Amino acid sequence: MENLLEQYAQIVGNEVTDHIRQLANPLKGARILHVNSTKEGGGVAEILNRLVPLKRELGINADWEVITGEKEFYQCTKKMHNSLQGDRDDISSELLAIYEKTNLENFERLKDKLEEADIVFIHDPQPAAFLHYCTGRKGKWVWRCHIDVSHPYRPVWKYLREYIKGYDASIWSLSSFAQPLTHPLYLIPPSIDPLSDKNIELPENVVSEFLDSWGIKKDCPVITQVSRFDRFKDPIGVIRSYRLIKNYVPVQLVLAGGGATDDPEGSQVLQEVKAFAGNDPDVHILELPSDAHRAINALQRGSDIIIQKSLKEGFGLTVTEGLWKGKPVIGGDVGGIKLQVLNHYNGFRVNTPEGAAMRIRYLLKHRELMEAMGRNARQLVLDNYLITRHLREYLTLVVALLLGSEEKIELNYPAH
Repeated sequence: MENLLEQYAQIVGNEVTDHIRQLANPLKGARILHVNSTKEGGGVAEILNRLVPLKRELGINADWEVITGEKEFYQCTKKMHNSLQGDRDDISSELLAIYEKTNLENFERLKDKLEEADIVFIHDPQPAAFLHYCTGRKGKWVWRCHIDVSHPYRPVWKYLREYIKGYDASIWSLSSFAQPLTHPLYLIPPSIDPLSDKNIELPENVVSEFLDSWGIKKDCPVITQVSRFDRFKDPIGVIRSYRLIKNYVPVQLVLAGGGATDDPEGSQVLQEVKAFAGNDPDVHILELPSDAHRAINALQRGSDIIIQKSLKEGFGLTVTEGLWKGKPVIGGDVGGIKLQVLNHYNGFRVNTPEGAAMRIRYLLKHRELMEAMGRNARQLVLDNYLITRHLREYLTLVVALLLGSEEKIELNYPAH
């Protein structure tokens, strides 16, 4: 069986994979450890599920560990997540004590690996305090922030900054997300894996079988949002948009998603969404397990338009996935969606349910434009947001840190 890089070369070309191998050559045998809060559910886990095996294939000793915690720990980190994205959500001293205790317990469990690694990547706030407890570290530590911290609630950011400022570097998805720190800041947007079950090509009959199983009609346009059930994803606003559209043209709405082990609010939001949708037979609310990748793939391919009407968004990998399937995307005018959805090129960015409804109605009336936008959508992802680009930039950062580069490496993207 051919290796992973050879399979990617068939999509992105040999020049890209040859460059990756060249970057990896000086890193063979290096010990790289990633730590995050969940093995499944959410974009971070999806990215690590492929980045880590790719690094191993290149001769790098890459590993991935997941922290564990009790319910109160995840309540605290959810509040941190919301506060970093702008909510004024004070966190009690009792919850912060649980946060610190949980970080210490997990650090002690992983201490040997953490202290011996050449590079440690700590993802998001959940394990951010690890470095505080690591007095005997050997390698460089990098904090990877996957969320929008452009306008954080200052008391919570000030608390976390005390743990983050000691890192050797940090990675952000967009420059507007980053907060001032004394160490080097790198910009590396996330990516999708074109070889994963969620993104590979699917035969039309497979797509049809999935749609049939959910009762989705083939003769009526389908608008789909795929996201965990989170208020920042604005599923209620999406239903409002659908109702405005349905006043004029037949349409079906699909809200598909599940939870993540580090998100304690998901089930409550799901119940709110179901109650708001009522008994409308053309609103399909799908609770999908975290490994339902093929089902999501089929759903996106069987949809006419993808919507991601987020109010806050770190990057929005479900947007990337929809674009990769050749679908125009209606996205919230926030965060990483601004990088991906280019007005009148591959979709539209909106701020209100009314705006989303207007743009969707416009596209449904202009099918040729939808198809042209779909072609543009796929090309944008091919050029900018596949995992091979992501891996190349991680390797560039690691080379810079381990080989003592004094200069900041900026990884820029074409302006649109």
